[in-house]
Amino acid sequence: MTGHSQWSNQGVFLLAAIGSAVGLGNIWKFPYIVGENGGGAFVLVYLLCIVLVGMPVLIAEIALGKSAQSNPVSAFSNLAVGACKADCFWALFGYVGIVSEFLTLSFYSVVA
Repeated sequence: MTGHSQWSNQGVFLLAAIGSAVGLGNIWKFPYIVGENGGGAFVLVYLLCIVLVGMPVLIAEIALGKSAQSNPVSAFSNLAVGACKADCFWALFGYVGIVSEFLTLSFYSVVA
């Protein structure tokens, strides 16, 4: 296979990113947590956390994926080539990302 897959347009990418960000936990668990923790005040804190934590992480992840055009382990290794020696530990962050996604998917299989 030659080249990398590309999104057909920005709308499709946006829908995929929103679907990934919302997830089953927010759809099923969010109304319960809001009711248990004070309603509107909890929603404000939740939205603030999304803006302060979620958005920077999303932007960094998109920028990393766009510049590296490879799997997570290779992306961290390739982009850190000039920043460290041959025994660079940045590839570890790629593996941590893969393990965290595996754990998230195993949680979703239980929820579903």
